[in-house]
Amino acid sequence: MLLFVGLGNPGARHAGNRHNIGFMAVDAIAKRHGFAPWRRRFQGVATEGTLGGARTLLLLPGTFMNESGRAVAEAANFYKIGLPDIVVVHDEIELPPGKVRVKVGGGIAGHNGLRSISAHVGNDYKRVRIGVGHPGDKNLVHAHVLSDFAKSEKPWVEALCEVIAENAGLLARGDDASFQNKVHLAMQARGFGKDKDADREPPSA
Repeated sequence: MLLFVGLGNPGARHAGNRHNIGFMAVDAIAKRHGFAPWRRRFQGVATEGTLGGARTLLLLPGTFMNESGRAVAEAANFYKIGLPDIVVVHDEIELPPGKVRVKVGGGIAGHNGLRSISAHVGNDYKRVRIGVGHPGDKNLVHAHVLSDFAKSEKPWVEALCEVIAENAGLLARGDDASFQNKVHLAMQARGFGKDKDADREPPSA
């Protein structure tokens, strides 16, 4: 079994936050692939279905971001899911808005959700990093990720969640490079992300 985790904070007041794009994307996967209704499990809400031919549990922790690892560990332990079969979808300030990158392991770049998960289950899980942009000043990061997407950003947010959902089967099959490429091309086809310079990741510190 695979475990796909969307990161975010519970509650209506956080629903539109940049920090909640992981919730949004995983919810889109559930809708696109006909998963069962969400129900309360593992200190959050979860649903089971099939992605890419593999039995998959989708999980949205209800623990608030900085305790996400408790929910992930409970689900992983219940189903005996190892790190290679865990996929975490989260916001990434070091990527331009709308860009998606996939990697296994690595640093947590100050992300409290990743920090909690790594502390509870280990670090070598797959991350689907969704760019939400950087406010330009590290002192503004907290307010930036906990603020809602602007009305002008909604079109690319909705399009990106749809595109991620459409191609989630590739992630489930471990074809990360094809997933990343197809998301990029699909967003371009929809009129987003055509600035080639904006497609480059910032240099590593």
